[in-house]
Amino acid sequence: MNLISHYKNIKAYVTRDGSEIRELMHPDTQGNKLQSLAEAIVKPGEITLLHKHIKSEEIYFILQGEGSMTLGNETIQVNNGDSICITPGTKHNIRNTGNEDLKILCCCSPAYSHDDTEIAQGAI
Repeated sequence: MNLISHYKNIKAYVTRDGSEIRELMHPDTQGNKLQSLAEAIVKPGEITLLHKHIKSEEIYFILQGEGSMTLGNETIQVNNGDSICITPGTKHNIRNTGNEDLKILCCCSPAYSHDDTEIAQGAI
């Protein structure tokens, strides 16, 4: 079975961390089984809420822009072309420090779930 999604048909929504997401491939919509792939957009000057995922390992690939990312107890600078692995249970967020949209390709295994996302206390 071949699974395909078309970007033009995918509606964006806002996740619990405050980023705009397009689920490019997700078990709930395309029928794949073990992972999800999404595009996240963070507007200039915006920051996502500090959060963690209990079960999912997440990989970010920076498609466009630049940012400052909190990853556990570290703050790192990220730029176009960088990849970041976020292990389950690691608090993280990202701030767009540039003048254009920060676009991130997000891979989650197991697939992204709102129920697997915990917002850090004091982050709301």
